[in-house]
Amino acid sequence: MPTSHRGALCLLAGGAWCQATDLAPPPARQQALVHIVRQDCGSCHGMRLKGGLGPALTPEALADRPVPTLVATILQGRTGTPMPGWQGMLDEQDARWIAQQLLRGFPEVKQP
Repeated sequence: MPTSHRGALCLLAGGAWCQATDLAPPPARQQALVHIVRQDCGSCHGMRLKGGLGPALTPEALADRPVPTLVATILQGRTGTPMPGWQGMLDEQDARWIAQQLLRGFPEVKQP
């Protein structure tokens, strides 16, 4: 559903539908996403996400970026830069969770 329609539905439904679609991925998927970000994103943004070929992905570096902007960048990439879009591997829920975690301070990979 397009984001513009989702916003209208959120208003009509008193926000309940929005909250249901913004649920975090299950724990196993969260760990997979942490691994993807630490390994795949880390190859350009630095293994500690403090910058490299790509800019830092720390809470301080992203503080002025709204979640929807980060989600769009994750899914669609950035034209004219090496940043690819990840919509082939991630859905919007995954991208939103990643963006929210980046703004909080991204978790480390849990060791078995």
